[in-house]
Amino acid sequence: MAKIRAEQLAAAVKKNLAPVYFITGDEPLIVQECCDTIRQAAREQGFSERELHHTDTHFSWDELYNSANALSLFADKKIIEIRIHNGKPADAGSKAIVEYCSSPNDDTLLLLVSPKIDSRSQKSKWFTAIEKVGATVQVWPIGIPQMPRWVDQRLKAAGLHADSEAIDILCARTEGNLLAAVQEIEKLKLAAEDNFIDAQLMTAAVMDSARYDIFGLVDKAIYGDSRSAATSLQGLRSEGTEPLTLLWALTREIRSLNNIKEAMDTGESFDAAARKNGVWEKRKPLFKAALKRIKPRQLQDLIRKAALADRVTKGVGTGNVWNILLDLTLGLAGMPVLTAKTQRLEFRS
Repeated sequence: MAKIRAEQLAAAVKKNLAPVYFITGDEPLIVQECCDTIRQAAREQGFSERELHHTDTHFSWDELYNSANALSLFADKKIIEIRIHNGKPADAGSKAIVEYCSSPNDDTLLLLVSPKIDSRSQKSKWFTAIEKVGATVQVWPIGIPQMPRWVDQRLKAAGLHADSEAIDILCARTEGNLLAAVQEIEKLKLAAEDNFIDAQLMTAAVMDSARYDIFGLVDKAIYGDSRSAATSLQGLRSEGTEPLTLLWALTREIRSLNNIKEAMDTGESFDAAARKNGVWEKRKPLFKAALKRIKPRQLQDLIRKAALADRVTKGVGTGNVWNILLDLTLGLAGMPVLTAKTQRLEFRS
């Protein structure tokens, strides 16, 4: 069998249940859901017993041999689940996995779970042995760009529909935390009267994941309240907010302002341009005031500075990302960046 993507797993196990599965990745929610999917499919096929092992200091890979060969007193079929804590089964584990995969037990399903493994491990004998008789599922993290699509899919799976602005709000307020997003979606099922969620309902229903709200920071900046926006940025930093999340929120508004300005320069009305760029009705006065305050050249400078911040967060640019985020925040508030006043506001590393 070949590699299976997490989103394909449910269909794959219904079609054919493999004797061995290896789930690897650093996204706990998706890893857990993949395991649940396999367990549920196995239970439906008579695997009613489950043994769980962790490869800590007290674990011996002999337990795999013993469990696979032991007769159960309570069930005909069982699941042996082994959590490999560091993704490396070592020599003893590699030997045990290879030997098991050479002749898997029809009455046993082996489920191996580990954090993300490196490319070297994917070329190992034990990994190759699993691929020959079973299936591997590599769980990739959901990044900021993929989060809106993932949230939209989860909402639809819950019987809900939301506009793009509402989805963006949920993404920002859960800050890439998939478990938090799923929990909020469960609450939204109770709040949506007609199964449709707009930005206003989303704002009211979703709990802020931080005391200093990311959207509050952005609105303060667009409003022109540079001091309060800078304070919110410092608060979000102190609460451990990821710089990439803040960069996404600030860049989104900067690009929206620039797109609206360019559309208006070609003769399009503000309302039409704002609607195309996802600016909902209650925020239009903020954007209209910001466009009067911020010059087009400033917007272009902010877009370039946002690109620099993106490179810094990825390790391919130089600079202090928090100082760049401060420049973006103050620039969005209409203050020229890199002035003496800006320098006095810079964060200390």
